[in-house]
Amino acid sequence: MFPREFDPAEPELMDRPQPVSAELEVDLENLVRINRRFGSHRLIRRFLARWLVPGQSYRMLDLCTASGDIPRLMVDWARRRGTTLAVTAVDYQPSSLEIARRRSAAYPEITFVEGDARTVAGAVVPYDFVFCSLALHHFSEEDAIQVLRRARELARRGVLFADLERGWPAAIGVWLMTAVLYREPMTKFDARISVRRAFSFAEFADLARRAGWPAFRHARFPIARQAVWIEPAGASTPR
Repeated sequence: MFPREFDPAEPELMDRPQPVSAELEVDLENLVRINRRFGSHRLIRRFLARWLVPGQSYRMLDLCTASGDIPRLMVDWARRRGTTLAVTAVDYQPSSLEIARRRSAAYPEITFVEGDARTVAGAVVPYDFVFCSLALHHFSEEDAIQVLRRARELARRGVLFADLERGWPAAIGVWLMTAVLYREPMTKFDARISVRRAFSFAEFADLARRAGWPAFRHARFPIARQAVWIEPAGASTPR
């Protein structure tokens, strides 16, 4: 295990102020492909299947949404099962949100909002579920705790945070992936720095404890993923 490397003065390239560009478009599309191929989408679907009841209606919040692929995945999953979703997708990067809105034109269920995940405003009607995928490593420890705490405050039923697990398997896998499959400069830089910024398994659980999460659960998932979550009443652990 190597120590976490987090320098707030050196943010990931996708986090830096920038206009919409071909480079950013390609990077966000690469992230969607990586999420689809390497387990993030599968993890989200697993929790949707355990938490959402066909025919019911739910209010969802997705933090640090980037190009909005997780909200689109949620809506696609729900439409096939007769479930109604209203998804609020939050990100603080205006150019990413512009791309997300364009890619989500066929998804009226999704509302995109520019905002900070640490202080995002609540809704008049509470959200049923709050999700955050592959984003907590973008924050310092103190800010990550603040994001976790705020998410818990906004959720009426359940919360899920999923991210990379820092370690040599993830580091080697990401290096190979960006040497062979995703070699664009922005994707390569961000993916490799993400592994060094990610939290270890023990650190991830400690963040949830320090955020005051009650009776949360924590597990590893393929590939080099981990998640902490609070179950809604009556739900069982996803398998």
